[in-house]
Amino acid sequence: MSQINRLSNGGRIDRNKVLTFSFNGQSYKGFEGDTLAAALLANGVDIIGRSFKYSRPRGIFAAGAEEPNAVLQIGATEATQIPNVRATQQALYQGLVATSTNGWPSVNNDMMGILGKVGGKLMPPGFYYKTFMYPQSFWMTYEKYIRKAAGLGRSPTENDPDTYDNFNRHCDVLVVGAGPAGLAAALAAARSGARVIIADEQEEFGGSLLDSRESLDGKPATEWVASVIAELKSLPDVVLLPRATVNGYHDHNFLTIHERLTDHLGDRAPIGVVRQRIHRVRAKRVVLATGACERPLVYGNNDVPGNMLAGAVSTYVRRYGVAPGKKLVLSTNNDHAYRVALDWFDAGLQVVAVADVRHNPRGALVEEARAKGIRILTGSAVVEARGSKHVTAARVAAIDVKAHKVTSPGEWLDCDLVASSGGYSPVVHLASHLGGKPIWREDILGFVPGEAPQKRVCVGGINGVYGLGDSLADGFEGGVRAASEAGFAPVEGTLPKALSRLEEPTLAIYQVPHDKPTARAPKQFVDLQNDVTAAAIELATREGFESVEHVKRYTALGFGTDQGKLGNVNGLAIAARSLNVTIPQMGTTMFRPNYTPVTFGAVAGRHCGHIFEPVRYTALHAWHVKNGAEFEDVGQWKRPWYFPRNGEDLHAAVKRECLAVRDSVGLLDASTLGKIDIQGPDAREFLNRIYTNAWTKLDVGKARYGLMCKEDGMVFDDGVTACLADNHFLMTT
Repeated sequence: MSQINRLSNGGRIDRNKVLTFSFNGQSYKGFEGDTLAAALLANGVDIIGRSFKYSRPRGIFAAGAEEPNAVLQIGATEATQIPNVRATQQALYQGLVATSTNGWPSVNNDMMGILGKVGGKLMPPGFYYKTFMYPQSFWMTYEKYIRKAAGLGRSPTENDPDTYDNFNRHCDVLVVGAGPAGLAAALAAARSGARVIIADEQEEFGGSLLDSRESLDGKPATEWVASVIAELKSLPDVVLLPRATVNGYHDHNFLTIHERLTDHLGDRAPIGVVRQRIHRVRAKRVVLATGACERPLVYGNNDVPGNMLAGAVSTYVRRYGVAPGKKLVLSTNNDHAYRVALDWFDAGLQVVAVADVRHNPRGALVEEARAKGIRILTGSAVVEARGSKHVTAARVAAIDVKAHKVTSPGEWLDCDLVASSGGYSPVVHLASHLGGKPIWREDILGFVPGEAPQKRVCVGGINGVYGLGDSLADGFEGGVRAASEAGFAPVEGTLPKALSRLEEPTLAIYQVPHDKPTARAPKQFVDLQNDVTAAAIELATREGFESVEHVKRYTALGFGTDQGKLGNVNGLAIAARSLNVTIPQMGTTMFRPNYTPVTFGAVAGRHCGHIFEPVRYTALHAWHVKNGAEFEDVGQWKRPWYFPRNGEDLHAAVKRECLAVRDSVGLLDASTLGKIDIQGPDAREFLNRIYTNAWTKLDVGKARYGLMCKEDGMVFDDGVTACLADNHFLMTT
């Protein structure tokens, strides 16, 4: 099949290296440098899966770790299966095999989709608490089908042929994120002589600069990226980790990094090469340069394939040379999103219209769009998309943001792509892992990291610093500060100059109003991965769930592999409006490790097989073997079970051994038992209090069986304790 959506030029791909891959049994072609998502879009694949709850058709929505829909199963054989891989984070390689995780008999024609059309009534929030209650005897039948319908990917049933490992590291400064702020921070820290590790989840360093329209010192921004990477590589105490996600921030500046070493090369790692690695890093100082995620707008049918994030569309056009459509409608509340209209126009494609909820936007990018003749509808938004398996049109209408209502009939615009941007959310996940409570900032309409006990510095987008020049300066200053606090002399440096553009403020809007009430309007999705709608959030608040954590659990907002990357702020803002409180009063949910899914192989590392569960032998093991013992496994111990003689079975051997002990003597090999040495003047009273029986009068040289219970009266432990002296006991557990 031809790559019908591939642009004739552009992108950071190698068009001379064609790669063949398959998706759901169909063969396609892409180029080296593509992600799986880019290659699927290039080939015109609209539906990549079905939604979690309603089985609605879903397409690729984003371009990075925030992708909620394109969560696929990767692997050509049963042994190499990896579930829950985001197509936006999987590099394309020759022979890649990917499948959807749901949809029967196929994702294009899913029988469960019929249920999804009436799912709002049959499966409201908390339906699993309210239904399938009676008759109780039918529960086993219910459970079978509920479990079959739930979940995303599946675990492989055969042993993984690849090798994984763990690596312990120490550094002075760990920089998380290699966008403009992260690169500037790493440069400042490295020049001071500090030991620096910089990690980024993408295939290459550069972050937003890899598809940016920006220039630095009058040159493409990617040239500055290349020069910084070259300098960092030349320094002896700098470690660069691409394809490496910092997935957890733990106590005492201990962070875990999931590095995908060969996932971009093939289904299996080359012989003798580790596939993935977990780096366990102890850092003196951490610089968080995790950037920000673009938020989508919430409007009717915003989940139909062909609805995408504005920034993602620009990424596919500029970085991968892919246009996921022909006719674009952009809906936004900010200036920065206009770059997608400009990128689309420059690629020779049709921009049908830009709907801007602001009444008089006059920023530099807005004026550039006007100068190119792009139609801009102010005070308006896309209120509804049309289409079943792909967008065919979008309805744009005038809206009153404060009154939350539609103020005009609007018009239907023919299009096959709706890009939306509702502002930007700083990626505060790592900063929150140890309980640091994010703080709402009205000036950027987002949460930023609050105070925390970690020795860390936050720079760039995570701080709400979005301008390129400001982000570079903030990053460099943060790197200097981190290195200085780690004991190194501060350095000075000259940063490249970025063009400063006039930008109008972003207008706060978290849900686009519809003519109908939310509950009756076409579904407006807030959390695409978990099928959470605006109506579901409003219903949760009406049913008494006022805490943001309770709303989360009742609706599943931010659950699963998504962790609220796209929907969290919109969701809590909708809940806040429903409860008539402010966003700061509503607060945000706590984020937990892992930031994105991590394979069990990487977690286990080399600790598998006999290394994971080493065999433990008792002190008398050699004697037991010599005397023909049959062994049983007790935990990790090989414990003698019985000693058969002359063809005895278990029962005959045990009977003979019991008689031998009663008639003469027996020996217990207690190597497998825990042993505690108890000494002191209160030893007897101590035993009286932890055992159920008395120990005050046990004579020296004698032993007693003891039974130990927990506070609830349940048996906790038992064993024999011997009295070695008046104040000295040896306990076995």
